[in-house]
Amino acid sequence: MVDETSSETTKNKKGKNETWEWIKALGIAVVLALIIRTFLFAPFLVDGSSMMPTLENGERLIVSKLIYYIQEPKPGDIIVFHATKEKDYIKRVIATEGQTVEMRDDQLYIDGKPVDEPYLKQYKEQARAEGYVLTEDFGPEKVPAGEIFVMGDNRRNSTDSRVIGPVPVENVVGRSELVIWPLNKIRLN
Repeated sequence: MVDETSSETTKNKKGKNETWEWIKALGIAVVLALIIRTFLFAPFLVDGSSMMPTLENGERLIVSKLIYYIQEPKPGDIIVFHATKEKDYIKRVIATEGQTVEMRDDQLYIDGKPVDEPYLKQYKEQARAEGYVLTEDFGPEKVPAGEIFVMGDNRRNSTDSRVIGPVPVENVVGRSELVIWPLNKIRLN
């Protein structure tokens, strides 16, 4: 009889220890997930066509938050930023603080030098063939300190720095690194 009681006590202790181990493991997993999501990476859903053909409506991305703790955004980066308190936008960095950005005859100029935009080749060819310019002339505009000038790749359908003005660097959430959905379109950005 003593053996049965001792055996039951041992089983109860093992059961309690196992439950406690599961609770600790789940707690650690939740804390790690929060740290990763807050400081390292975050998912983002592309909402709209302003970044076509580079990114399409409904694609899901992984955004690196860590990168801009190490370095500043640079031209060509595809970033997510807080446009309003309720809405984040995804756009391409065109110019950084102190640079002058201008568009003339569908050609982008940074500090007076023409910039190649290979990601727009398809759209520019289509615009020329149909007799219009892809991007209306603007500028020259000097980017203020602590801000960046951003534009969507779908220049005719993008609310970007041409409309909302330069974006404070402090509003940048992170850089788009990877398209993860749909599965047939997984790719690095």
